[in-house]
Amino acid sequence: MNIYIGNLPYNITEDDLREAFNEFGQVDSANIIIDKFSGRSKGFGFVEMPNDEDAEKAIDSLNDTDFNGRTIKVNQARPREERPVRRDRY
Repeated sequence: MNIYIGNLPYNITEDDLREAFNEFGQVDSANIIIDKFSGRSKGFGFVEMPNDEDAEKAIDSLNDTDFNGRTIKVNQARPREERPVRRDRY
């Protein structure tokens, strides 16, 4: 299951995220989304867990909890929507 984690502190690392979710089961990947211009975290990320039961436990346990000073939002990630290609005119 792909899990969305929002409102992350900007100084959190992917290892921190993996460690928090490892408590509930195997973690295949942990990714923090980085702004391509500033190189800083955008404040959200994704964790993939192969076992849906473990993933549900992690979601139920971590949603709306304090994570290094911020209340995080944790839920099942929705499939990415296709966005139209943006063409700037200059």
